[in-house]
Amino acid sequence: MAELWMNSSTFALLGDSAHNQAMVHWTGQNSSVILVLTKLFDFNLGTVTDSSLWRSLDLGRSYEKLNNRLDPGLVLSYLYVCPTNKKKILLVSDPDVDSSVVVSSDEGVSFHRQSISFLIQSLLFHPTQEDWILAYSQEHRLYFSRNFGKTWKLVHESVSSGRFYWSVTGLDEDYSLVHLEAQDPSGLLRYITCLAGSCADSRRFPFPGRVDAGSLVVQDDYVFVQVTTVGPTKYFVSYRRQPFQNIQLPKYCLPKDMHIISTDGQVLAGVQQWNENETYSLYISDRHGNYLSPALTYVRTSRSLAGVLSMDVYKVNGISGVLLANTMEGGHVRTFISFNQGQTWRLLTPPASEPHCSWASCSLHLHLRMSESPYSPDSITSSASAPGLVIATGTVGPELTNHNSRTFLSSDAGNTWTQIFDGERRVWFLDEGGALLAIPQASVPSSHLWVSIDEGRSWLQFRFSVLPLFVDGVLMEQDTHHHIITIFGHLGHHSDWQLIKVDYSSLFSKRCVSADYQPWTLLNQREPCVMGRRQTFRKRRPGSRCMLGVHELKLLSSESCTCTPYDFECEYGYERQADGKCSPAFWYRAPGTTNCTSGQPTGRVVTNGCQESVSDPFSPRIHQCNSGGPSGLRLSTANNDLTARPHTNVTFLIHTHEMDPSGLDVHLDFGDGVCVSLPVPSHTHTYTHSHAHTYTHSHAHTYTHSGIYRVSAHVRNNLGTATTHLFLHVICPVEQVILSAAPVLLLGQQTNLTARVLPAPPKTAVFYWWIDNHTEPVVTLEGWLLTSFQRVGGVHVSLQVASEGVVRQDSSTIRVTEAFRSMLVAFSPNLEDHNPAIPEWREDLARVVTATISQVIGLPPDQLLVCVLVGSPTAAEVFLLSPGDTHSSRTPASHTPTSHTHFSQLGSIDQELEKMSEVLVHALQKNWVQFLLRPEVKITAQLTHLGLASQVGSGHLPGISALLLFMCVAAVGAVTFLMGVPWLQVQSEEPQQKGADVMDAGRQSISSSNVPTQSSSPRISFNHASPRRLLPPPTLLKTAHGTTRPACGKTHHHLPNCTNV
Repeated sequence: MAELWMNSSTFALLGDSAHNQAMVHWTGQNSSVILVLTKLFDFNLGTVTDSSLWRSLDLGRSYEKLNNRLDPGLVLSYLYVCPTNKKKILLVSDPDVDSSVVVSSDEGVSFHRQSISFLIQSLLFHPTQEDWILAYSQEHRLYFSRNFGKTWKLVHESVSSGRFYWSVTGLDEDYSLVHLEAQDPSGLLRYITCLAGSCADSRRFPFPGRVDAGSLVVQDDYVFVQVTTVGPTKYFVSYRRQPFQNIQLPKYCLPKDMHIISTDGQVLAGVQQWNENETYSLYISDRHGNYLSPALTYVRTSRSLAGVLSMDVYKVNGISGVLLANTMEGGHVRTFISFNQGQTWRLLTPPASEPHCSWASCSLHLHLRMSESPYSPDSITSSASAPGLVIATGTVGPELTNHNSRTFLSSDAGNTWTQIFDGERRVWFLDEGGALLAIPQASVPSSHLWVSIDEGRSWLQFRFSVLPLFVDGVLMEQDTHHHIITIFGHLGHHSDWQLIKVDYSSLFSKRCVSADYQPWTLLNQREPCVMGRRQTFRKRRPGSRCMLGVHELKLLSSESCTCTPYDFECEYGYERQADGKCSPAFWYRAPGTTNCTSGQPTGRVVTNGCQESVSDPFSPRIHQCNSGGPSGLRLSTANNDLTARPHTNVTFLIHTHEMDPSGLDVHLDFGDGVCVSLPVPSHTHTYTHSHAHTYTHSHAHTYTHSGIYRVSAHVRNNLGTATTHLFLHVICPVEQVILSAAPVLLLGQQTNLTARVLPAPPKTAVFYWWIDNHTEPVVTLEGWLLTSFQRVGGVHVSLQVASEGVVRQDSSTIRVTEAFRSMLVAFSPNLEDHNPAIPEWREDLARVVTATISQVIGLPPDQLLVCVLVGSPTAAEVFLLSPGDTHSSRTPASHTPTSHTHFSQLGSIDQELEKMSEVLVHALQKNWVQFLLRPEVKITAQLTHLGLASQVGSGHLPGISALLLFMCVAAVGAVTFLMGVPWLQVQSEEPQQKGADVMDAGRQSISSSNVPTQSSSPRISFNHASPRRLLPPPTLLKTAHGTTRPACGKTHHHLPNCTNV
């Protein structure tokens, strides 16, 4: 018998043998133009290094290379064809060579190159406007072009990859609307909508609050986001652009991840439950997508090379409600089918011709893999133009295996199966489903193809190539009447690309007429009702070699059946029993106490068309009932988050169950002195679910100050009242921490270390005090610590403040000595013209004053400590340190306070300090302490007041005058008074034009009856509720003239957006 040849012609793309990737496009409807882009992708460099563009004008019989029409040296990486006008094409250059786009509006006759200022990563064409394009850059920016790539405008920055969408016709008011996931001006990741041409002026935030990265999905009627906080991740859905609702899952599902599969009238989602690792469970929603119920557990998953998750779930095209899925339990993979949208499942019936499949555990199992190439079919395929026809590869036995796979076909939507090939074949639909094309896998070279025009009952083998070809893909245009396909591949691994034009029109002798068709009724195991309907389709009669018409009617008739329990899905919180009825799950508590419904707690499966019996209804019947007072009252935020930032809107939701709406009154107290009465519309927005009516009221509020607020909702009607509360944390992250400590302390003297936190921290802030070389910090809930130091020398203190997941730190070094003397120094008035009132300037000035004094009086710099005070006019305190303490960091030798030797030493130190003080006073009085601040700006230091007499670290303080004792008493009295006014703070009188500095708490405080005398403030306690705490007392320094004033310290800046009450 002579070998059958298919009418074909071959063209080799000479010179492109090194190119390892190709993109092939049929440019337009009924067009004869085909474009091919071949390129060499260097996997080591991750970039395209060479490319060629080819065009055919005769349906692929011959090709012309177009590189000479493009700019020399231009390397192309992608080829796009406009989906709404396929005569328009856009090519993107490789960003490592050049950043530009090349456009053509005439199928490649002419090209226009346009340089762009960004690197394109992906493009998204508008579904209706042929010239509108969104471009996503490698810098995470989104751009918009309204003239097919000629000019571009920035839409938004910091956009998540792949999370931008055009408007959906019929749902979004403006077709230029863009949905995107991006950072808002404050840096939070948000769901944003805006107009593509004016995003900054039209930006909206449909979801109140931040969202997780990569969670935004806009698909059909639905918008999905997810939010992860402390605890389980929360998932939200918006149906037809209504307010977002929290997706309700069974109580003990405890999801780890959610994956949207489809949104055709309802949501099919994969949910990874708490007890699943490599599998997901299939969940199906109500029409609004608010409630998800389990349909099948332990569904197998896989990930593509790009990391995209794929579930082994397949919806049969052309037949409503038919699903196939692979489950994996104990390492065994099995295929199940459902004819009622996941309400019931069964194993696939093996082919009747299988001789070794008579035992109960034997069934057909299919590979449900999706192809990553647009030129190769999935491992399972079906077409809406050929209802009931399903082709897939798989194995027969107790489970699915990866070896000995064969190709199977079902012509009745999966009820029965037959084997069509002993091995794997790739199968395509031709002629609107009127013919099938089969080619071996790409790893097997072949010069033959197989064609069937009777739904796989018989196959004809044709030769299409003289030499065996590794077939990389098949290009077919469904909208063409030419009956032409293009097969492309290569003869070897280093050969030129081969493009073979195949004309299969000779398979048909005529166009089909009515006599060439016969009816076919869809069955489910001999049951004629599928999804509540008896459906009859039209198919071509076996043996008829006629050509099907384009978009011909396939469905002949559809009649409603009487409903059965499986035409309904159990409502949220209910589970189907063996008898088909729905009973509440053990964890479910039905809302409300009244009985206003009768019948089963079910809802009709979406797209199910059954007719209910009047005598035996399945859906709930709502009837008049005795309503009561408000019940099931619940208060929440729109995103279920109990934290917020100042000056941002917080939307509160008040939910109530069944109640009498007469006399309804709703009040919301925000806890900050604002209380509102919410209007009750004539048609209160309700969600009806499982014989309960849920009334939802919402109101937005803005808090101006951080703190913890008790928010209360009060609902009242003529029959009763109800009240509920929540506690909202309005927080500002810690921006700055300022540690205040005395610069010089006596050995063993108690001091109060204080912290200034900006903005004011919440009561939950934790303070960690790291003192000297201790390995463990002192932990407090207060911003102060009473302590003392038992060795002389420099003691390093670090303070860390932790609040709301943010940690800030400040440090200071304290000089501990056995004696010191101090005095105040002022400066010539011209210094004020050069004082910028910042800490760094004061530190530099102190360093210059120290060096100047050291040089003038011959005192070593390490016996001097100069602290420039905050405020105006500028002043400084000069400390003269004990000569014996400056070169050591030691603990004094053991002695008692009455030791005569120790007092003698202190007396000697006091005498030395007195001499040092007299020398410095003399130098200051003679105006010898001078320095140049800048050329021609001389500054003179002048003595203002003497400091205290020599201070020594002895218990009885011998040698200190009665005046010193009087001053101590005066200072104690002053501190005691200040502690009685807890919010009073000492503040400098610095001019307002230098308002960057605000006086912080002082460096040192004096013990009084109001200050704890322990070594620190109270530690953290997890079993004791501390009373309301006052601010720590201001830290003050003693001066020679008996007044109290702030010590030199660091400044802080006022943050107007994060103030505290």
